[in-house]
Amino acid sequence: MHRLILLRHAKSDWPAGVADHERPLNGRGRRGAPLIGGAMAERGYVPERALVSSARRTQETWALAKAAGRTLPEGSEDARLYHASVGMLMAVIGQTPEEIKSLALVGHNPGLEALAGSLVAEGPLIERQRVSTKYPTGGLAVIDCDIAAWRDIRPKCGTLIAFISPRDLDAGAE
Repeated sequence: MHRLILLRHAKSDWPAGVADHERPLNGRGRRGAPLIGGAMAERGYVPERALVSSARRTQETWALAKAAGRTLPEGSEDARLYHASVGMLMAVIGQTPEEIKSLALVGHNPGLEALAGSLVAEGPLIERQRVSTKYPTGGLAVIDCDIAAWRDIRPKCGTLIAFISPRDLDAGAE
């Protein structure tokens, strides 16, 4: 069994004249990311490795989540995650070393939502519907994949263990 944790960046700002890649988090994002990080640590959703998109908003999200969830690992920047397609995300996952049994990807929609929807075959119906139709900023999906190795990742191999957003933890965060 392998655990995949998918974290969409927290709510970001749209400052004039700032390129998409350099957009920072806004106030809601800066409040929401620590809530998710704390929940990850409290609930034991602590990956062995975290790959983080090179975009500023994903880097800020993971830094704030890690500061709140002190047991979370350092993030490794991976430019391939910036607006990655499902195919690219699957390729990144498939290249994960076998000694890593739990992996977090910190990235963007629509890729994360589509990936989660394609992987999940089991779990609570309401949560499965939610993960594939409205993956909010700061949303976290925890998926256990019944595979022997990361290179075996395939559609419908996963069970959704949890799906939470900052709004689930604090109404003012999302």
